[in-house]
Amino acid sequence: MKLPRRQFLQLAASAVVLPAVPRIARAQTYPTRPVRIVVGYPAGGVSDIYARLIGQWLSERMGQSFVIENRPGAAGTIGVESVVRAPPDGYTLLLTSANDAYNQYIYSDVKFNYIRDIAPVANIALSAGIMAVNPSFPANSVSEFIAYAKANPGTVNFASAGAGSFQHVSGELFKMMTGVNMVHVPYRGGAPAVADLLAGQVQVMFEFVATTIEHVRNGGLRALGVTSARRLRALPEVPTVGELLPGFEASSWLGVAAPKQTPADIVERLNREINATLDDPKMKARIAELGAEVIPGSAAAFARIIAEDTEKWGKVIRVAGIRAG
Repeated sequence: MKLPRRQFLQLAASAVVLPAVPRIARAQTYPTRPVRIVVGYPAGGVSDIYARLIGQWLSERMGQSFVIENRPGAAGTIGVESVVRAPPDGYTLLLTSANDAYNQYIYSDVKFNYIRDIAPVANIALSAGIMAVNPSFPANSVSEFIAYAKANPGTVNFASAGAGSFQHVSGELFKMMTGVNMVHVPYRGGAPAVADLLAGQVQVMFEFVATTIEHVRNGGLRALGVTSARRLRALPEVPTVGELLPGFEASSWLGVAAPKQTPADIVERLNREINATLDDPKMKARIAELGAEVIPGSAAAFARIIAEDTEKWGKVIRVAGIRAG
């Protein structure tokens, strides 16, 4: 039977629209059970703090529990791999940060390709660090630190949370841009590194604001500069390292990702909800207290940030010859 042209076009249009109906319905009803947010680092760290903030707000907005699951080890790669291998159904998410993406340059045994296997969902914030020294260290500014380090090559130790961590690559970038000779001392996590910095066992650390700001405020550490491009609302009196070392900037993005084949409608729904959360004045204020800047945007915009940042740190890692595992 030959259909009239008008009826044929109506049926064709329906055929295009109908497949979208289940997707819309799925996005509207999602989630129907608790959602896991995997963190590849121990409880109490920077990623864990953000995961709990976002998880709590998403639970309130979406009517289901967003449960934090800490899976630490191998600089976050264990957590990332668990998400890569999870069903792409929106019920396993990753609280991800910059080093998750560039770990492939550092670890020879990584069993995934971050760009290929992870779907960016939403950026949360750009988190900066503090170039902090023990108060006994004879430098009160970045300039004085550089002068001391050059006059005493190989005697200044800089601590990190491990090979290839944010603290490590930040220190290597500083070395490359200043020509100073500092010795890298890796720790198994940021907490023990900060503890030794407080005790004077190491001299300097480029540590996240969230985990050092109280030590700076109470005098346990001295802040020489912040690693962000602009001064921070939380520490307005502290200059950026870039004010004295033009071009220096070391920040780590933090965001939410999912397994690669997660349905686009679920990614879009999560992106909308996370951006709405970031627009809340209370959330903005809390993230500012942590020394970070809220960075809302689309999943595609987040993907571009990941690609650009990975290229930047990949160059530092190659020049510094950073390898682990």
